[in-house]
Amino acid sequence: MRGLDDKRVLITGGASGIGAATAARFLEEGSAVCVLDRNASARERIQHELPDLAGALDADVSRRKQVESAFADAIRIMGGVDVLINNAGISIRHNFLDITPEEWDRVLAVNLTGVFYMAQAAARHMWERGSGVILQTASTNGVMGYPFYADYNASKAGVIELTKSMALELAPKVRVCAVAPGYVLTPMQRAEYTDEMLKEVNRKIPLRRHAKPEEIAALFAYLASDDAAYATGHVYTLDGGETAGGLASR
Repeated sequence: MRGLDDKRVLITGGASGIGAATAARFLEEGSAVCVLDRNASARERIQHELPDLAGALDADVSRRKQVESAFADAIRIMGGVDVLINNAGISIRHNFLDITPEEWDRVLAVNLTGVFYMAQAAARHMWERGSGVILQTASTNGVMGYPFYADYNASKAGVIELTKSMALELAPKVRVCAVAPGYVLTPMQRAEYTDEMLKEVNRKIPLRRHAKPEEIAALFAYLASDDAAYATGHVYTLDGGETAGGLASR
């Protein structure tokens, strides 16, 4: 991709799944990369797997002071942040009637409030510098209805609208887009789905498989690059054709 060499990239939720694959992709493109993740063992593992990382920062994105401290550390380590990949998220598979207030609050705190905290910190820094790119991980769950994930779905719909509003206010200095993956074979997905459940999902996806994290990472790399200089304010879906049709296509 054009323009990614020497870019300074911060990736939240960057120690596993889509975040780790995205970190690897930006390193391949010649970028400086810091990952941010609250999981200590995952941070240790990603530093071993990607020794060229500029840093692996510890923060819970739902805690504003931790976000501000970690973002300051990223600026200190890399000299600035040109690209934020706002990717940290959690999900809990449960029936709507069984969701507790505590579970609702936690999912929204990480997936929406945490995205807001990180985005605002990045936007202030980028606005002062006069340029930057903020990319957020949404989901097809934020566009379509899915059972058993009401809180997660609501949080991702919020990320989509936050992205569009930010893009309008931060233009022309800062570009803001979201990526909406469909089913991706990540550790989080593996933890919630049995092999039979995965096969059942694959049968309804036109390409008959989950996405690889590296395929989502490739879209992030494109959107952050100079090749996507005119892209802002939109959500880019990558789902193997899953949401292309309605009931008639199932």
